[in-house]
Amino acid sequence: MKRYRTRKGDGSFIELSESELKSELEEGTKDAAGRAHIPPLSEDELKYLFELFSHPSKFISVEMGNEIVLSYDAATLKIRRVGVSTHRIQSLQIYEKLLGADTLEFDHVDYSVKPVKPIITFEQPELEQALLVTTLPMFYGAQPNLGLYNQPDGPCPNPGDLYAEGNIKEAQESQEEAVEYAISDMVQMGSAMYESGADGINFDTTGAAGDTDFLATLKAVEKLREKYPDMCIEVGMAGEFVLGMHGGLSYDGVRLAGLYPHKQVELAQKAGVTIFGPVANTKTDRSVPWNTARSVTYFKECVKVSEIPIHANMGMGVGGLPMVDHPPIDAVSRASKAMVEITRLDGL
Repeated sequence: MKRYRTRKGDGSFIELSESELKSELEEGTKDAAGRAHIPPLSEDELKYLFELFSHPSKFISVEMGNEIVLSYDAATLKIRRVGVSTHRIQSLQIYEKLLGADTLEFDHVDYSVKPVKPIITFEQPELEQALLVTTLPMFYGAQPNLGLYNQPDGPCPNPGDLYAEGNIKEAQESQEEAVEYAISDMVQMGSAMYESGADGINFDTTGAAGDTDFLATLKAVEKLREKYPDMCIEVGMAGEFVLGMHGGLSYDGVRLAGLYPHKQVELAQKAGVTIFGPVANTKTDRSVPWNTARSVTYFKECVKVSEIPIHANMGMGVGGLPMVDHPPIDAVSRASKAMVEITRLDGL
């Protein structure tokens, strides 16, 4: 019996029979459909995925003419992550001139809004220097990271401690206070970097601290959109659904806790986001085909309802890819091709 080599969500190799591979794909799409209350993939789409994951080539790509735009988060950090010590500007030049990137992103090593705020006057001239030696559109990126506004790092009482003590109301009030601090910092950072020449702002890993994190980002985007009508604002999510760390927060009359990508993007559009990056989390004990079918199901519905470009998050532990620092190309190429040719999204 023929067996097909693929991987688990932890990156390790496994082999599946034809029936096992088909079952993994069917179970993956059913899981996403059941959780988000959306349609599963069709029989033709599942057949497409089977052919994709049974293909013997190590690397596989989209058909000519189906290429899409690639955007990057924390771009200046990732060259160093592989052990190459470069200046941030040199990293961007490598992305552009050697790797053929479509967009660039300038960022600080902390990659969070709060620690960037006190050094913003140092970030501005360096961004300007980067713009002088590059051609591609340049984003400035940082994550909202509302956890940094909690004690001992920030001014607000730690809601985790308050919840543990049974002080629910106090915990929620602390999170609401953190939202206001974060909005102010995000608007200040976004304004400063946009006025220094950035072509756009990327609020990445949005929702990492739950519904408070998502709310702060939506409100900050509102203010930036009002201030700069032509600003490009990308929002990339942290998880496939919004965690209810507060549980009672709403935006435009919609409760935030529990929202899946196709509902998240509707609120992002209303706030003024111009590029949305949905997430589907990888389960490490399931196969890459299972995770990919699941991710594609989420993102297909997100693309369907969206009126703005969708750049799906594809990387370590998201978008169907293994939870490893450098996802292997056999998994990356198959999941990426499926995203492009089934969901018809705009970028990765």
